[in-house]
Amino acid sequence: MHHDPRIPPADACVVRDLIELRARECPDRIYAVFDGGETWTYRQLREQVLPVARGLQQIGVRQGDRVLVWLPTGATCLKVWFAINYLGATFVPINTAYKGRLLEHVVRNCGARVGVIHAELAERLNDIDRSNLDTLVCLLGDPVPVQGCVIHGADVLEGDPVGLEPPGRPIEPWDEQTIIFTSGTTGASKGVMMSYVHMLSTGEGFWYLDETDRMLVNLPMFHIGGTIFCHVALARGGSIAMVESFQTDRFWSVIRTLGVTYMYLLGVMAAFVMKREETGDEKGTTLRHFGAIPLSEEAIAFGERYGCTAYSVFNMTEISCPLVTQANPKVPNTCGRPRPGVQVRIVDENDCEVPQGTAGELIVRTDRPWAMNSGYNGDAEATARAWRNGWFHTGDGFRQDEDGNFFFVDRIKDAIRRRGENISSMEVEADVLLHPAIREAAAVAVRSDVSEDEVLIAVSFAPGRSVEPGELIEFLRPRMPHFMIPRYVRIMDSLPRTPTQKVQKHLVRAEGITPDTWDREKSGIVIKRERLGT
Repeated sequence: MHHDPRIPPADACVVRDLIELRARECPDRIYAVFDGGETWTYRQLREQVLPVARGLQQIGVRQGDRVLVWLPTGATCLKVWFAINYLGATFVPINTAYKGRLLEHVVRNCGARVGVIHAELAERLNDIDRSNLDTLVCLLGDPVPVQGCVIHGADVLEGDPVGLEPPGRPIEPWDEQTIIFTSGTTGASKGVMMSYVHMLSTGEGFWYLDETDRMLVNLPMFHIGGTIFCHVALARGGSIAMVESFQTDRFWSVIRTLGVTYMYLLGVMAAFVMKREETGDEKGTTLRHFGAIPLSEEAIAFGERYGCTAYSVFNMTEISCPLVTQANPKVPNTCGRPRPGVQVRIVDENDCEVPQGTAGELIVRTDRPWAMNSGYNGDAEATARAWRNGWFHTGDGFRQDEDGNFFFVDRIKDAIRRRGENISSMEVEADVLLHPAIREAAAVAVRSDVSEDEVLIAVSFAPGRSVEPGELIEFLRPRMPHFMIPRYVRIMDSLPRTPTQKVQKHLVRAEGITPDTWDREKSGIVIKRERLGT
């Protein structure tokens, strides 16, 4: 297998070892800059992490333990994460929006005894069964009582690191580094167990990044998109720029102020930026290249407008970027081809390969051991179902063209079947988003009064823009086959999203045809099948 010299080998991925290596070899090189002006060199990164590690050790955290972390993206969360791994323990970040039943599920599933949390979130723990969680450190505010828990303030993590004990055994590349819970858009969140090798291998999808890059981290730390670049930078000796969230109106000023050279445009981010008015911060940008998922026409136009190199990948928390592109792919929406060391197949429901050009499920395996997930925590049935026949089943529909390029078609569960035709919700959305008034769109299946499904498109408008549903249908008529044109249009202020900016289609689908949903058939607009002459 070819090895890119920019990518550390699998035995150089342990966070504790990397922190020590960088502090020794390049102590004055910048590792992190934060929104607000704080900067850490690699020496300062070590100085930030060790007191936290010692504090956690003093309250009982040991190698192999799992530590729940419930903090927003920022410097505090970063040093807590690295301190947990420095001890050889497992970092378990959870969504700061969780409450009630969902919070109870992830707290009990991970089995952590110690939690490091934002003080303002502590009260939510009083409303759930969390019998395993008995020790809390409350940060970013005053400690709050939680029934049945020993509570510590921030001072417990701010002491002298002298006396920090080493792990009982060397931390191995295949040890559990983190558990990341999937966003749960289609069901209960599942805890994906990730080794250090898994995190390193995911970084190989971003093969073009090196020590000269400063990578923007603006996705939550409980998401692989938020954690991966922190590890890539550490592994390659580069740096990160960390902000709490993506904000369209501050996009270019953040890039300029923090000196960002690379960022990740997820979902509709590229479209949001392209549809805003320019302010002058775009000129002379430090941004050199970006990753886009998907590689939409807006993303390609973004690269062309601002002189940045575009790349794309296909990834999910469970896998490690099996598909990657080269620079500036010419084919819109391609996810690329398998990277070295990865095998993929497109199969039917019986795991038999489908003909080229036919859509099926993407399944994956890797040559390197531990390079993908170690299963779903506490869910042997889901693990076995995903890993059947020795391949990991992604649940995503794909097709491959004659040139070997792979294309995402749809989540298997999001596919729409209307009057004998299979419809990709993603392709419907892509055409709807071509309208300049549309800011975001989600296509879902709703029950038909005849048979199979009807197509509903939920949309929100770009600032200061709007379009009547009938006008939108006329815009779509020359752009898509008759059977794909939505019957229903629902206009919303904004689409429901996870904190990682994924549209929660299951919520749109569950609400279905609401009283304010426009119905094309009731409006009198007729869409007919085009008949060919003989």
